[in-house]
Amino acid sequence: MKNRKPNNLHIRLYGDKILREVAKPVIEFTDDVKDFIADLVFTMYEKDGVGLAAPQVGRSLRIFVVDPFWFNEDGKKNPLVLVNPEFKEFKGDVDSEEGCLSLPKIFESVQRAESVIIEALNEKGKKVHYEADGLFARALQHEFDHLDGILFIDKVPKLKRIFLKKKLHDLQRTTDENGRNIGEMPL
Repeated sequence: MKNRKPNNLHIRLYGDKILREVAKPVIEFTDDVKDFIADLVFTMYEKDGVGLAAPQVGRSLRIFVVDPFWFNEDGKKNPLVLVNPEFKEFKGDVDSEEGCLSLPKIFESVQRAESVIIEALNEKGKKVHYEADGLFARALQHEFDHLDGILFIDKVPKLKRIFLKKKLHDLQRTTDENGRNIGEMPL
């Protein structure tokens, strides 16, 4: 891997078909994969995200990054990279509001497990294990869903989803077939 400046990647928006696909596992930690991980981390911070998954930037890979604490810790960055993650345990249920970089201006309450245990590989290909609760657990579940083509709005109760239809339609109209924002979403 060459010493290079990371790229700020384009966030794919609702309506882009890659957001609905099941991502492929990472087989080998090539220089391309390592560079991509650096770009993913850089983009997450540039977009003020808590997490970001590979499909959200147009790559069908089972990779996501999270850093749910950097907002609370005076900007101290401690990104966690999860490659080919697998949940081992879920405990409890809790409702909390979520948003998503691929669904700008849309926020809804979603029920998720209160605590989780997850295993994955890190950016160096080493096995990692996290026991998480609170925002950390929520971020892990949210980003993992992206790897299976699931968006947080899919977990919103059906009645509430009906009220989201106009916002989703407006967002989809601002997105071309490549997930590029081609217009402003009405307020």
